[in-house]
Amino acid sequence: MSDQEYSRDERSGGGGERRGGGGGHGRDRDRDRGGDRDRGRGPRRPDADGRGVPLSELDPALTEVSRKLIGAAIEVHKAMGPGYDKASYLKAVELELESLGVSFKSQHPIPVIYRGKQVGTRVADLFIDGKFIADILAQRGEVGSMERTSLRAALKAADLELGLIINFSERRLKDGLVRVLNPDKLNLGHDEEGGHAEAEQGG
Repeated sequence: MSDQEYSRDERSGGGGERRGGGGGHGRDRDRDRGGDRDRGRGPRRPDADGRGVPLSELDPALTEVSRKLIGAAIEVHKAMGPGYDKASYLKAVELELESLGVSFKSQHPIPVIYRGKQVGTRVADLFIDGKFIADILAQRGEVGSMERTSLRAALKAADLELGLIINFSERRLKDGLVRVLNPDKLNLGHDEEGGHAEAEQGG
């Protein structure tokens, strides 16, 4: 998958939450091409769900490892499909990452600090290459605001830019891939979250 394809897919919102009618993708294409909607308006700020945040603002090494994780998840979903428990998917993803030579930690504890003292711990399902957090889900229905908020909090606690939620219970894996951003690291004025990080090919 090329950088351009990945960036466009993340901003497009994938196959999950869509706003308005079927013309949404056309509007995204207009923005990507610098169409009339953006002319004369200066730099475009991220919209409410972070789809305006281009991958060029993120560390290239970070986006590369996120692509490797998505590739690993695709292979797992192709082989297993939906219907299993979270622990099975997590172990399968770990095996796939090992085969790709990607370093990771499973069930990685992240300290939660308040006024200089640890008040709790948030455990990340996967902490990949010291750069990236992923939460693995196996639940029916779309990824909701609670799961997104939880991952965003983990990113803030770990001082990381980007995380990914992977819900293996979706029939098409691309509908279960959701990118979440840390607004504090990206210097955004308000909470941002990415749309669906749509993969090049579904499971």
